[in-house]
This record gives sequence, structure tokens and C-alpha cells, in this order.
Amino acid sequence: QVQVVESGGGLVQAGGSLRLSCTASGRAFSSWSVGWFRQAPGKEREFVAAIVWSGGSRIYSTYYATSVKGRFTISRDNAKNTVPLQMNSLKAEDTAVYYCAAALLEPKYYSDSAYSYWGQGTQVTVSS
Repeated sequence: QVQVVESGGGLVQAGGSLRLSCTASGRAFSSWSVGWFRQAPGKEREFVAAIVWSGGSRIYSTYYATSVKGRFTISRDNAKNTVPLQMNSLKAEDTAVYYCAAALLEPKYYSDSAYSYWGQGTQVTVSS
């Protein structure tokens, strides 16, 4: 089975940075689309960022929620078979469980239903 795993969560002061990482067991991410979502206490799960592989165009595209654009960066490290999410200038409202999700096909990147495989989440806590 495909197992998606997130890592890198932790406790950080407001204004600080964290780097999350996502990988899938037994799979390469080079041709997969990967999204990051988060869920804060009492709130719905929301889209954070995605990196999408377009088989037809054979290009990667990145997308961000408005709330994180300019602060978060999603990328690929194909040599390490990971998709990191660099989070800078963290705010208290970024506190959430962060989930990595993967899809073989080009997805509606912002929709969690488009992703077939999900990690268990990693906690990010930003203290104010």
C-alpha cells in the first residue's frame, strides 16, 4: 500500500519558521501531485498549498491559499523523494494539524476529495 508520512511539526514562536516534509513509502513523487492541508481546532480542514504535476503539459505548478501566500513555499526534492513545505513568518493562526496528501492524477488541487492518499498529520503550534 501507499503510505504518506509527514514530519517536521513542532512548537515555534510567532514570526519563526518550520519546515515540514512529506514522503510516500515505496513511491517516487516526481510524477505525483502533492497537497498540504491543515485543520485547526473547531475549524474545517482547509487547503494550504499544492504542487501539481501536469502529465499533459509536463510541468509542475504551485498553488497557495491566500492566507499563506508569500510566507509558505512548497517545492520538490526529487533526490530525497520528499515534498517540503517551508513555513516562514508563522502566526498564531497557523496553528493546526498539517496533512500531506498525494494523487497520481492531476487533481483539483484545492479540493481534499481529489487526493487519494493521506498522511496522519503533524502538529504545528505557533505561540503568540
